[in-house]
Amino acid sequence: MKNTNISKNSEKLLSVSDISISFLQYTQGLRQNILKVISDLTLDIREGEIVAILGSSGSGKSLLAHGILGILPNNALLEGEMKYRGKVLDQKLKEKLRGDEIALIPQSVEFLDPLMKVSEQVIGETKDENEFKIKKAKQREVFEKYGLGKEVDDLYPFQLSGGMARRVLISTALISNPKLIIADEPTPGLDDKSIKETLNHIKQMADDGAGVILITHDINAALEVADKVAIFYSGYVIEIADVADFSGEGENLRHPYTRALYNALPQNGFALSDGHQPLHEDLTEGCVYYDRCDHPTDSCMSINPDLGEIEGNKVRCHRGHRKYSR
Repeated sequence: MKNTNISKNSEKLLSVSDISISFLQYTQGLRQNILKVISDLTLDIREGEIVAILGSSGSGKSLLAHGILGILPNNALLEGEMKYRGKVLDQKLKEKLRGDEIALIPQSVEFLDPLMKVSEQVIGETKDENEFKIKKAKQREVFEKYGLGKEVDDLYPFQLSGGMARRVLISTALISNPKLIIADEPTPGLDDKSIKETLNHIKQMADDGAGVILITHDINAALEVADKVAIFYSGYVIEIADVADFSGEGENLRHPYTRALYNALPQNGFALSDGHQPLHEDLTEGCVYYDRCDHPTDSCMSINPDLGEIEGNKVRCHRGHRKYSR
């Protein structure tokens, strides 16, 4: 597990405060319905820090990335406030920074154009010869850093191995020396060697000073490289914990779902819990985890708790102030 103890004096790159993302839908003809997919999300990312967004499919993880980048669909409504290096991150600033200071490593190698040589895709469009030379030199520098020799420049995506294609995607994100990198599910479908290689690349980005948001459903990957882990459940962040708290019997973890995830790991006894994550349209009043909680209170049934801070970590739980014991 990583524990770099990011300095509180390092610059706060991104601050997300009370963000909600909803979608306008039409049902039964012209009847409008508002479906809230992310609710009251609060999160900070600092220079040199890796924050893992961990949750199952459908929990809203990738929508956060799209909201930060300003690429939500037209029927989406984003509420709340985002700040980038102290400035309000509105749509105009998102478009200015996207692909430059804020970069995305997409989850699928299918984002590569099958009809373009990979070096051309990394360099991007440019009509100025001097600018092309500068970008070409940078592309070669980044490729060399990730073990991609000159012979790779003229290859097409179908000629690459899975690991090589993943490194090209990383290179595409790093060509502009971004300050904030969003890695959206970078490991699914990779073999163990490629997963380890990809995680090492993510570590290197943070070591070079970038802030990294790692979106994943792989808890082992999150614990391998992250400084903090934010747990998503039905569109809510229910806990933000230091990676060091995922140890022992999980006694330092505050939310029962976080502990359930940790205890379900093979090395922790593979203890599975009953039930499933409710769909967004099925959420009712009260805590989103009420039906699966092993120690619910009366308040849990009717009041959805706020995300409160306890000893430096954050938890959305009425009983979160109490440390776990078996």
